[in-house]
Amino acid sequence: MNSNKMWGGRFDAGPAAIMGEITPSIDFDKRLAGEDLAGSKAHVRMLSNEGIISKDDGQSILAGLEQIEKEIAAGAFVFKRELEDIHLNIEARLAEIIGPAAGRLHTARSRNDQVVTDFRLWVRSACERADHGLLALQRALLVQAGNHVETVMPGFTHMQVAQPVTFGHHMLAYVEMFARDRGRFEDARKRLNESPLGAAALAGTPYPIDRDFTAKALGFARPMRNSMDAISARDFALEYLAAATILATNLSRLAGELVQWSTPQFAFVKLSDAFTTGSSIMPQKRNPDAAELIRGKTGRVLGDFVALATVVKGLVLTYGTDLQEDKERVFDAADTIEVSLAAMAGMVADMTANPEKMRAAAEPGYPTATDLADWLVRVLKKPFREAHHIAGSIVKKAEDAGVTLDKLPLTDMQAVEPGITQDALAAVSLDASVNARMSLGGTAPARVKEQIAFWRSHLK
Repeated sequence: MNSNKMWGGRFDAGPAAIMGEITPSIDFDKRLAGEDLAGSKAHVRMLSNEGIISKDDGQSILAGLEQIEKEIAAGAFVFKRELEDIHLNIEARLAEIIGPAAGRLHTARSRNDQVVTDFRLWVRSACERADHGLLALQRALLVQAGNHVETVMPGFTHMQVAQPVTFGHHMLAYVEMFARDRGRFEDARKRLNESPLGAAALAGTPYPIDRDFTAKALGFARPMRNSMDAISARDFALEYLAAATILATNLSRLAGELVQWSTPQFAFVKLSDAFTTGSSIMPQKRNPDAAELIRGKTGRVLGDFVALATVVKGLVLTYGTDLQEDKERVFDAADTIEVSLAAMAGMVADMTANPEKMRAAAEPGYPTATDLADWLVRVLKKPFREAHHIAGSIVKKAEDAGVTLDKLPLTDMQAVEPGITQDALAAVSLDASVNARMSLGGTAPARVKEQIAFWRSHLK
């Protein structure tokens, strides 16, 4: 009987059983199979071209890799945990197919530069997938903006009605926000697009390899200049996770608005049945589950970033097995933001706006008080601070009378400021307020149309 309780239970075989659980990464890094095969093909072609291995061995290895690629695509490849990772699984299968020549594939290469090459290729593709998902979302937002150029709704600050805006303008704010997200992924992709292949274990290799060839074959801009940095750097993964975290935060903001807007109290939008669910007990409910899940997943993506940053922060150069923790975090974040983007694009495309409810919600709270102050500045040449005080006094009268500013009798306004004329009443209507905001980037329908035209040309 094993007296050492540390090895008891499921680990009754002792340290070997524990290591058999903690060491393998094949359960998650098999997702790198395509990248691993691509890297190996580029490497073997280079070895053959440079005469480091024979042409015959090179052709044999390439043929074996092609067969493995087909087996994986067909679901016929057997992944073995005892072989630890995707790299050894492929190499072992290659040996089964072509025999001893398979051993020449690893010439002038280490698992260290092999794995980070695979990972950079995967993250590069993840940046591209994020960009495609963001583009689809921007297009859905742009359609909504085009349908609601003149739909008046309340704009909020501090969750209080502030000034009237248009729903189209509001949608375009998110188009801009997600454009910056696309820029972050584009920047991350550009910085990570250097090849570590050929750095070997950490110090380079004595073989006369051609790193420019393999970099070009894999679509990298150039080889990395320092072999130690090439092996140890994971800031490319951190940068991807940082971009993913900011994206998740931005998606959460939009999701929060959709949750709020779809409540009966707001009723600004109606989400389609495809993205809502009923209640198990309350038959009247339409729960915005997709939006809530997107909002909730922000913490998950942020957690992925923090987890990897914590792993990397204490590592000396160059490689430590700690870095095996990098992939699960990135894979999880990528899966999360990709499904969130697809769900958000679908929700935005399917949602139906309620212009009547939006307009009605913009009436209370005196959102055109600033327009009255601006009129006093423009027409009566009042200093803005004085105009602000006068407008506030008039708002108080309107509150006491229980009417909106444009319905307050002119005589009541003139009791506060005798110079006010009938023109001021016209300036404080919702439509007048919106149409007056003609500054660049403003909510005036004419400006919104300009923004829509700009984005239609840029999102092709």
